[in-house]
Amino acid sequence: MAEERRGSWFGFGFCGFGQALGSGRGRQVHSPEPLQTPGEGADVCRVSASWSYTAFVTRGGRLELSGSAGCAAGGCRDAWASEALLVVLRAGPGRGAGTELQAWAPGSALSGEPLWAHTVGPEAEGGDAPGGEPQAGALPLLPGARAYVSPRPPFYSPLAPELRARRLELGAEHALLLDEAGQVFSWGQGRHGQLGHGTLEAELEPRPLEALQGVPMAEVAAGGWHSVCVSETGDIYIWGWNESGQLALPSRSLAEVGKTAAGEASGPKEDGSDVRTAEGESGGLAPFIAIQPFPALLDLPPGTDAVKASCGSRHTAVVTRTGELYTWGWGKYGQLGHEDTSSLDRPHRVEYFVDKRLQVRAVSCGPWNTYVYAVEKAEG
Repeated sequence: MAEERRGSWFGFGFCGFGQALGSGRGRQVHSPEPLQTPGEGADVCRVSASWSYTAFVTRGGRLELSGSAGCAAGGCRDAWASEALLVVLRAGPGRGAGTELQAWAPGSALSGEPLWAHTVGPEAEGGDAPGGEPQAGALPLLPGARAYVSPRPPFYSPLAPELRARRLELGAEHALLLDEAGQVFSWGQGRHGQLGHGTLEAELEPRPLEALQGVPMAEVAAGGWHSVCVSETGDIYIWGWNESGQLALPSRSLAEVGKTAAGEASGPKEDGSDVRTAEGESGGLAPFIAIQPFPALLDLPPGTDAVKASCGSRHTAVVTRTGELYTWGWGKYGQLGHEDTSSLDRPHRVEYFVDKRLQVRAVSCGPWNTYVYAVEKAEG
């Protein structure tokens, strides 16, 4: 069956610290290249990228770090990388010790004692989803969906008992949670509209997104200061900061890179979004959206349904039901995969996978780079 085919990981974008991004030549890779993982012939099933290093977990339970932090360890089921903390889910010390969550300084090489450790229950023993992509409920959401880990104290944060989470994503200053019923909650800082509640205020506790009530969601993704979710029917909703076009809405910074328009005027909309206008080349007024504090429905080409999404610091990537990859936003290091360093405020299909007859199954964005899992298209 097609679902059982094994594929390959590809990488593109920033690799200034020697991350295993394709060939890794220089500081950036502009087009997808097969991943050169540290372990020979490694069958990678998890990828978690921070700014300066990337963590890979193989189906055999081996953890490899590549970049500013480097080490290898066995017995690992999952890993989550951040600049401040490397969190791993692995077999505990001693026979019959069960599964343990461990937090390490990234440069520790996992030697000595972890910064802290927490024993988790048997629900951590789940296998991998077909195609090698992370399952819903993977780190930073803990097995059992009753708590999550964060790179800032307190490292271990319990969730309210009524929140039955199936996925959790952390941005630079905010968190998104998807519950079992497909409802989205957000909390944290909101000064860039990344919480989706229509204001720029912070929220100390998880708050449901009223704008999405009654629309069951299947995926959530948190960028640095923007947010994305994918509905069960394949629609994309996006909100937050649009500085580099990461919301696929007109961006002033992108217009200024090209032919900067004159005659700027600005003012807030009634819904709270920060909209600016400038005189376009045709003489008309073109709107620029800096902040979108409510979820906005994003249109992909007709007949295109989304199934997965991931966000970098200021770029966005979406996988469609037919296995195509669309990217947009900040592209300075080639993280959009379009063979250049241009930024885009509209979704563009990554043609590499179409040309190579590959179907994309999973995408995992680091802050300034992108990792993709793809399989060969079935014949016929």
